[in-house]
Amino acid sequence: MNLISFYDRITDWVDQGNAVDIVYLDFCKAFNKVSHTILIENMTKYRIDKAIVRWIHNWLSDSTQRVVINGCTSKWKNISSGVPQGSVLSPVLFNIFINDLEEGIDGKLIKFANDTKLGGIANTREEREMIQKDLENLEQWEATNRMVFNKEKCKVLHLGPFPVISLMVGQVVLALAPNDKFIIANATLNETQIDYEARDAARVVVSSTLTFLIGIIQLVLGALQFGFVVRYLGDPLVRGFTTAAAFQVLISQIKLILNLPSRTYSGVLAIFYTTIDIFTNISKTNFADLTAGSITVVLCLAVKDLNERFKHILRIPIPIEVIVAIIATGISYGVNLEGTYNAAIVKNVPSGFVPPVAPDISLFSQMIVPAFSIGILAYALAVSLGKVYATKYNYEIDGNQEFIAFGVSNIFSSCFSCFCATTALSRTAVQESTGGKTQIAGIITAAVVMISLLSVGRYLEPLQKSVLAAIVIANLKGMFWQVADIPRLWRQSKWDAAIWLFTCFASLLLDIDLGLLAGVLFGLFTVLLRVQYASCSSLGNVPGTDIYRDVKKYKNVDELEGIKVIRFSSAIFYGNVESLKDGIKLIVGFDPVKIFNKRTKAQQKVNRLLKKKLIMTNENGINRNSATGEDTESDEEMHNYYGVERKEVNANNFNMQADGNTEFSSSVPIPVITMHSIIFDFGQVSFLDVVAVDCLKGIFKEFQRIEVDVFIAEYDDNVFGQLESCDFFNDAIKTDLCFLTIHDAVLHIQKQKKNCSSCSLLDMASHMQVQPASRNEILKRTLPVKSVEREIR
Repeated sequence: MNLISFYDRITDWVDQGNAVDIVYLDFCKAFNKVSHTILIENMTKYRIDKAIVRWIHNWLSDSTQRVVINGCTSKWKNISSGVPQGSVLSPVLFNIFINDLEEGIDGKLIKFANDTKLGGIANTREEREMIQKDLENLEQWEATNRMVFNKEKCKVLHLGPFPVISLMVGQVVLALAPNDKFIIANATLNETQIDYEARDAARVVVSSTLTFLIGIIQLVLGALQFGFVVRYLGDPLVRGFTTAAAFQVLISQIKLILNLPSRTYSGVLAIFYTTIDIFTNISKTNFADLTAGSITVVLCLAVKDLNERFKHILRIPIPIEVIVAIIATGISYGVNLEGTYNAAIVKNVPSGFVPPVAPDISLFSQMIVPAFSIGILAYALAVSLGKVYATKYNYEIDGNQEFIAFGVSNIFSSCFSCFCATTALSRTAVQESTGGKTQIAGIITAAVVMISLLSVGRYLEPLQKSVLAAIVIANLKGMFWQVADIPRLWRQSKWDAAIWLFTCFASLLLDIDLGLLAGVLFGLFTVLLRVQYASCSSLGNVPGTDIYRDVKKYKNVDELEGIKVIRFSSAIFYGNVESLKDGIKLIVGFDPVKIFNKRTKAQQKVNRLLKKKLIMTNENGINRNSATGEDTESDEEMHNYYGVERKEVNANNFNMQADGNTEFSSSVPIPVITMHSIIFDFGQVSFLDVVAVDCLKGIFKEFQRIEVDVFIAEYDDNVFGQLESCDFFNDAIKTDLCFLTIHDAVLHIQKQKKNCSSCSLLDMASHMQVQPASRNEILKRTLPVKSVEREIR
């Protein structure tokens, strides 16, 4: 009874559209760790007869045991814990011992020796935190009562509402076999009627044909090794999609509650056309159906709310759907609602089995798109759940094999008018918990369904369709509440919120099948955007450590003098190389190509002046004859354009090379840079393509020709292999420029500059009295975005 009550509660939560977590807990050597002292205290606390308590105490006290290994026997030792296994009293005593386990637990708990379970609703962050709090309380009980949970055997099962396959199949059936196609003229009554028998037969053909086509698609995808597609159905996408599906179903069921003679639309904007049609014909509402449907919705929602509020009292939730169906059937039959008020009832419910029928191949072209969507989603749901139990029972799932299995199942079953195969999450959990682990459980379930088909169906014929529609709407409540995901996702990840919203609106506007495809494509597009506009960040050193962090996000990190450490935040490929180049220019504060061009221009100008003998020297340095009249950029223009300074140099230091260490008079301005090395952090770079490698070659060349060394650090072996295979390394770019860590590269640069102090750019800059820009000035000039600083402790 305890087990049935637990899974009844879980099933009810899932049927209401909630996401549910079940934590499977396992006590390590449960019976052996029962403390005698705590057990006797619990028995006294629960007011068990004193004679029984005294008898149990005498039975357990002064217990001794010894161990025999390979014929060697240990001495007898007194034991203070454990109840004898195999005794009829052992389970009883253990249950008394763990009876207070659920104190302080807000979720649903079931207690067994080796199969304790904790369940709870996990729609929101607060509800998930409540489950975590329950786990912490259980851990505290474990420590207090000297028990130990075997964490290697503790598993978590995530359940969610997925009645989507039924909704999607229903959409296709209604689109290809609407009521309009089966209207016949009644000469006696001088009106038109719907041929329900022909319509239902056609809808069965559409459904079975769709199942057959889904099976073919799944079989082909399995043969082509397409088992990986399930990875692209993320949780925001699925929840946005199911919310849209719930609204689609709501509109379709409202027509049944009102019993309106409206058309069935499909395709783009179908939900809006249907809504307009409902309001156009609303004056034709059947009040008997409206009354029955409204009462059913209110009753179902109210009782479900009571079930939730008083779950701690009710051992089994009230099955309101079954009760309402029975009562409504009786009222409809007794009052003759169909004849008296023209209410729409179920009418004929076929019983027994139908002979095999071949699918209608002519319908394939009209259902290929929804068949593909349904096949992928049905497979994804089943495999996702299968992976949970595969982890629990230590076996592997082959996604491609599952594709083939579903394909064969659907192809065969479609010939017998069966529905598309997928999974039922809550029912699977119930079956597993009751010991159903093999195909035998499926045979038993099939036998129960067979009995229902053969004998129960005919008793539901007087049931109003509006009652069934109302039950469906009431059970969509949880799916509608998924709208609450939006503010949470917006706070956590705006990309995920965008995927949720786009998939939902696309499914509403484009219809279910195209909406799912659009959502998947949009999700992939957001990934591409995030990778394409991957950011670069400048890293600084945490003083006294070999740790490097973003200078914009951490305030007590120092940039290294003359060295820039630049981190790439994603893979580098043809789509983001330009944005990465722009990011590098922002961080270093100049464009190396323009610096090189300016230096080349200055060199050419000096050569012309020397050739014309227009250069003279004096005690102040090199000066050009002002009579030449040549215009040059001012010092202020040069500083503003490049973010670097220029300085005059004495004639004795002039070596006829317009490089970063040589400066001329104001008539020949040349930019001076104080940076001598760049380190690229490849720790987050997962792959490179040919375009990216060529771009890196160009970056190395551009900086090396202005005498700035470039190094690579924190690279992955696969990335290094890609660099080698693309001929990245040559005489100018050697493998010696690659280091395993950033700190190794920094130490190498500092050692190199120390050994070559005579050639050090920093010493030359000091000699020429060039003052480098301060760190704050560089950040202000090159990184204008407001930074969020964190202090490293």
